[in-house]
Amino acid sequence: MLRGVDRLATGALFAATVLWAGSFIAMKLAIGVYGPMFVVFARMVLASGGLLLLVRRFKSERYQRGDWKLLLFMALCEPCLYFVCEGMALTYTSASQAGMVVAMLPLMVAMAAWVVLKERLRPRTWFGFLLAILGVIWLTLLSESTEHAPNPLLGNFLEFLAMCCATGSMIALKKLCVRYSPLFLTAVQAFVGCVFFLPIIFLPGTPLPDAFHLGAVLSILYLGIGVTIVAYWFYNFGISRLPAGQAAIFVNLIPVITLFLGWLILGERLLPMQYAAALLVLAGVFLSQGNQVPSRPAELTVRHTPKS
Repeated sequence: MLRGVDRLATGALFAATVLWAGSFIAMKLAIGVYGPMFVVFARMVLASGGLLLLVRRFKSERYQRGDWKLLLFMALCEPCLYFVCEGMALTYTSASQAGMVVAMLPLMVAMAAWVVLKERLRPRTWFGFLLAILGVIWLTLLSESTEHAPNPLLGNFLEFLAMCCATGSMIALKKLCVRYSPLFLTAVQAFVGCVFFLPIIFLPGTPLPDAFHLGAVLSILYLGIGVTIVAYWFYNFGISRLPAGQAAIFVNLIPVITLFLGWLILGERLLPMQYAAALLVLAGVFLSQGNQVPSRPAELTVRHTPKS
């Protein structure tokens, strides 16, 4: 039987997982009303405002000369280019399918670390990556145009590009996290995101809100505060009290919970064979990770990281 603190830590990790999984649903709801670029900008503003309340915790940070290049690259990859791709992706594909593409992120980071950081990979990681890639391709090729996914092939490809951006950001994070706290790096991403998306929302053709919509506003609040700050705190609390390897179970549940929430809230449905493809993706992820400590999902930054 788990001790009280273990139950609390497990509950915190599960809560963080549900919050990250729900981000796809909230994003889908919000961009259906206000458009992707405004939603992302509003999300960045909320996240930045929340993180400003913690500015005293950044006093211990010590900037090292030359790090601005890596910090800028990290923030340019995510949230800037990441959200351009994902915001457009969710206008074309369903939240459920996007969640399955995001499940590949830990594998893509592992591959990039092998190329850039010369980290060694086990054969099972290669095999798991191949399974996950095949699963996503299978899932996409079986997709049909629906109300929730008018062009799933394009949408899933854009989500894959978003994962490439997230991979670049996380490789930069791997180098920066030895000198700066994760919370500080998250703040950098949020503030740069505000600066990046502010002029974009005033470009011709970018829709701006012309009416108040409670559901969309609540979705943006959920994304800016619930996902970026609350889920981050839950995850850190849980991982500080449980072995890091156990967190992999929760991180890998994100696409599964996204599928469930997409069905429950949005009424999304996959074809029977697409569920088989989704299982192939998850099998590849679980196989490749084994007992490794999971990478931070995309939502652990201003986007799960995952975490999609």
